Amino acid sequence: MTMTSASIRRAFLDYFASKQHQVVASSSLIPGNDATLLFTNAGMVQFKDVFLGQDPRSYNRAVSAQRCVRAGGKHNDLENVGYTARHHTFFEMLGNFSFGDYFKQEAIGYAWEFLTEVVKLPKEKLWVTVYETDDEAYDIWLKQVGVPAERIIRIGDNKGAPYASDNFWAMGDTGPCGPCTEIFYDHGAHIWGGPPGSPEEDGDRYIEIWNIVFMQFNRHSDGRMEKLPKPSVDTGMGLERIAAILQHVHSNYEIDTFVALIKAAADATGATDLTDKSLRVVADHIRSCAFLIVDGVQPSNEGRGYVLRRIVRRAVRHGNKLGAKGAFFYQLVAALVAQMGEAYPELAAKQAVVEKVLKLEEEQFGKTLERGLVILEDALAGLTGSELPGELVFKLYDTYGFPVDLTNDVARERNLTIDQAGFDAAMAQQRKRAQQASNFGADYNATLTSSQQTAFTGYEQEFGNAVVVEILRDGQAVSSLSDGDQALVILDKTPFYAESGGQMGDTGNLTLANGAVFTVQDTIKLAKAFAHKGYVSGALTVGDKVDAQIDSARRAAIKQNHSATHLLHAALRKVLGEHVTQKGSLVGPDRLRFDFSHFEAVKAEELRTIEQLVNEQIQQNHPLQTRLMPIDQAKAAGAMALFGEKYDDEVRVLSMGEFSIELCGGTHVNRTGDIGLCKIVSESGIASGVRRIEAVSGAGAVAFVQQLEQQAQSVASALKGDIFSISERVQQTLERSKVLEKEIEQLKAKLASHAGASLLDQAQQIAGATVLVAQLPATDPKALRTMLDELKNKLSSGVILLATVNDDKISLIAGVTADLTAKVHAGQLVGWAAEQLGGKGGGRPDMAQAGGADVAALPKILNEAKANITAKLS
Repeated sequence: MTMTSASIRRAFLDYFASKQHQVVASSSLIPGNDATLLFTNAGMVQFKDVFLGQDPRSYNRAVSAQRCVRAGGKHNDLENVGYTARHHTFFEMLGNFSFGDYFKQEAIGYAWEFLTEVVKLPKEKLWVTVYETDDEAYDIWLKQVGVPAERIIRIGDNKGAPYASDNFWAMGDTGPCGPCTEIFYDHGAHIWGGPPGSPEEDGDRYIEIWNIVFMQFNRHSDGRMEKLPKPSVDTGMGLERIAAILQHVHSNYEIDTFVALIKAAADATGATDLTDKSLRVVADHIRSCAFLIVDGVQPSNEGRGYVLRRIVRRAVRHGNKLGAKGAFFYQLVAALVAQMGEAYPELAAKQAVVEKVLKLEEEQFGKTLERGLVILEDALAGLTGSELPGELVFKLYDTYGFPVDLTNDVARERNLTIDQAGFDAAMAQQRKRAQQASNFGADYNATLTSSQQTAFTGYEQEFGNAVVVEILRDGQAVSSLSDGDQALVILDKTPFYAESGGQMGDTGNLTLANGAVFTVQDTIKLAKAFAHKGYVSGALTVGDKVDAQIDSARRAAIKQNHSATHLLHAALRKVLGEHVTQKGSLVGPDRLRFDFSHFEAVKAEELRTIEQLVNEQIQQNHPLQTRLMPIDQAKAAGAMALFGEKYDDEVRVLSMGEFSIELCGGTHVNRTGDIGLCKIVSESGIASGVRRIEAVSGAGAVAFVQQLEQQAQSVASALKGDIFSISERVQQTLERSKVLEKEIEQLKAKLASHAGASLLDQAQQIAGATVLVAQLPATDPKALRTMLDELKNKLSSGVILLATVNDDKISLIAGVTADLTAKVHAGQLVGWAAEQLGGKGGGRPDMAQAGGADVAALPKILNEAKANITAKLS
């Protein structure tokens, strides 16, 4: 009877439990207290401190089925997923562990017994490898287990460095490590490939199924191999790989778990060819995405969240390629729970949460995916050569939100490459772009509603009589308010404009005949009602008549900025192009903010032209005309709709001559001349393909210009000139500053040369070479280079390491004469020292620079560096 993945997992855990192993649950995919890893990528991660002797446990044998992800950082299999038989972003690692208990003999015996007696693999199908110098493991396989010598292969250091071998395992650059022995399964001569260590080892005939690591060392960042307190064992067998063998299939994607997920993916996307590689991608990615969300990762633009977002978007892209219509990816969570929910109850418990997160992310990305694919396909159709330009890749990413890895994915399918260097260069120019989402005070709108309907009278007047029809306090309807109470007051009619379309709500007063006053601090919409937010001085009751008076000066400033926003929108489209559309706005009494779609920063000369166009329309003093018409007719007339505004069948069309025609329910000036002046204050990027302009108008613009003039006069005074000669004076000052800086540098170089000459008195002769390691008083880092060059010129053979501290920052520089670089590498020397001091750096064999922060440790590290140099030269 063929074993399912679930039964294999259970058999493995049960077998080792019978051998007195503690069954330990899978740890989170987010490594606890381990900054060296992005994700849990192996079964031993949760036992790392146990191997180091820093985490004593009540048991010294353990077994687990560990969830693992390799899709970011050093261990990143993302690009291979779907294109090979055995690469995954998510996989399960079956492992047994010994913490100073049993070692090589027992570990090998357990593995052989499980494979040949529990799951009954043919012995003649199994091959093994050992580390080249591990005679003990070799003899156990040959003499005790009985594997023929021709099926035991020694693997040495074949990667150009000590311990750099497929059979010397390390979790990372540092940490627990040791020699290992691997077990391979021979699929048979009908599949191409040779045994491990042969020229054909990359073939698919011999597949590694189990790795047994003999943990003997802890590798430090300087390369030291420290023996662990107790020799231990760490093993790993990929569940997907052993399942493929036991289910008599060659690809992991043909095992029962993936067959079910691929079927679910096909049903969700409408795909009919179950061999399509895109189905493999989707089936793989639902596992990593779901379990990452279970473990608390949320899609974002940085760190683990960014990796999750990349995986989701890659899956959605492949679903789109398969023909998916609308959101589909989240639908696969149920199928995953059916396959793995029993083994991992946390997945079943959080199914609804996982589905919601995936659906929201998919819908967000779906808005950009289709457009990006169309643009990419057009670019591919007109491409000459085999490389996509970096600027195109960046434009897709920056303007349309199309991830570069998806562009790379599409290119790969067409046997194309992308200009990564060109993309990186373009990306660097906008890497610090701010990302900000709008927040319009949802604390009231999101929770309150009203069945009342308020008539707005504010277009014609800024005051008027009204009746209180509803009062809401703390979210509840009340009949009256007492002195000092805060509430929302709803009137039957009002001149107060409620926040909408980016325009801030009005403020002012509601005054009663008896002198009581309700101070309005803001006005918002509750469905068809206008709610006046504020507090009462006196008392207020439903049914009271009030005199409603807005803050006219504030309203006038808002009207100026709102009308200026319309002119700005029209000017942007005329200067930058018809692709510009509004993405958000904020119109207040002191300024205006306008967000719009555009693929690059607006150039200075473009901003000047835009500002000039706006002010020309102001000077032409166009009357503002409003008309009510059916929305279809308004759009046919060319009226622009405002971002975020909902429109009825009949809409209000606002025209400023022929320059600007928009749908708008806001308040505006009577003529464009009433705006007075519009001045652009800033232009910036706020998101991919979204720019922001901030500006002022009316009295605010005059105040801004006056402030600029005041600052210009202050600068002119300091430069002993007038504001019209500032540019000339500044240029003269800069040129003089450059001359002085050059003189200072020359003086510093001379001082460094003199100081360097005296340093040679501190040098030592070691093995015929001059060695100088010294800490200098606060010295300019640039002068260090001059000093190093001077010293090297005076030495026929030597090694120099200099350090200085400026503002609690350490600068290091190392130099090695050409005859000694084979023994002492300047880049490695300074890199090691910097790492010990909490910094980083490196460079060439003959010269290198670095920085550090641990000033207190500097003398100790310099002494250790001198000892290291001495050892290497000796």
